[in-house]
Amino acid sequence: MNGAANDSEVDRAIERLRAIYRNWTRDTSVAQMRSDWDAAFAGCSVPVSGRHVSAGGVDGEWIVPADAPHDKAILYFHGGGFRIGSVASHRDLIARIAEASGCRVLAINYRLAPEHRFPAALDDALNAYRYLGDQGLRPSGIAFAGDSAGGNLVLGAMLAARDRGEPLPAAGALMSPWTDLTAAGASYESRAKADPIHQRAMILALARNYLGKDGNPCNPLASPLYADLTGLPPLLVQVGDRETVRDDATGLAARAKAAGADVELQVWDGMIHVFQMFPEIPQAQEAVAGLANFLRNHLHIGREKAPQ
Repeated sequence: MNGAANDSEVDRAIERLRAIYRNWTRDTSVAQMRSDWDAAFAGCSVPVSGRHVSAGGVDGEWIVPADAPHDKAILYFHGGGFRIGSVASHRDLIARIAEASGCRVLAINYRLAPEHRFPAALDDALNAYRYLGDQGLRPSGIAFAGDSAGGNLVLGAMLAARDRGEPLPAAGALMSPWTDLTAAGASYESRAKADPIHQRAMILALARNYLGKDGNPCNPLASPLYADLTGLPPLLVQVGDRETVRDDATGLAARAKAAGADVELQVWDGMIHVFQMFPEIPQAQEAVAGLANFLRNHLHIGREKAPQ
């Protein structure tokens, strides 16, 4: 996407991230990392209601804007490298998507690694999807959305459902999706200096943490970039041009298009990984508005909830 980035706002977002990471050492526990991440992104800036739920045995939360239809839902998978992150850390982003789309969101706390390795998170995603069906929602009234590792789960859950002969949701929205656990994309080199946080060694370490030492990073349900992508519903893929994982998104979009999927790829100039989490960045507001419009269109939700 064209348009000059607001460098000062992006720089402030980067500093927020670095302030978290610089406090971590080799001795910092995973529990402390998760607590720090949740605390750093706690809060919610928009008026939505929240209700805890067990979604097919998976811990989750309904995040509901005013006047949301009861027969539609977005199933959201948070990011965090399958190691950190939660509904708490992503509640503000999820709430902004809910409000802008006029649709309620079921966000889940899928199991994290290293305690629960692949395919535990994927199993939780599928169980939450089936839970929505058990609540009477039709697949045509459900869309998936997720960021980073959550974008991986959007694709993995679609592929697993397809392979099991289960109906697919109406659409999928992906922000900075992590689709290649081998980290083979050229952007890991070309964007290494531009990306303030996500370097290839870190990505590979997260992949090992998720898969275990004997896990296969080319497993198509772990690395959807290597999957047969035929039969997927419409996809919106957003990614920042500064990201080392840029090619995870652009490669996925190209392969999905080649397989016949309806894919819209948006590469945002000057933007960092999951920049949508930072509402102070003007492009984040634009991206969320566009994502919400995509979801409304495919869920056939009225335009009266269009974002301001």
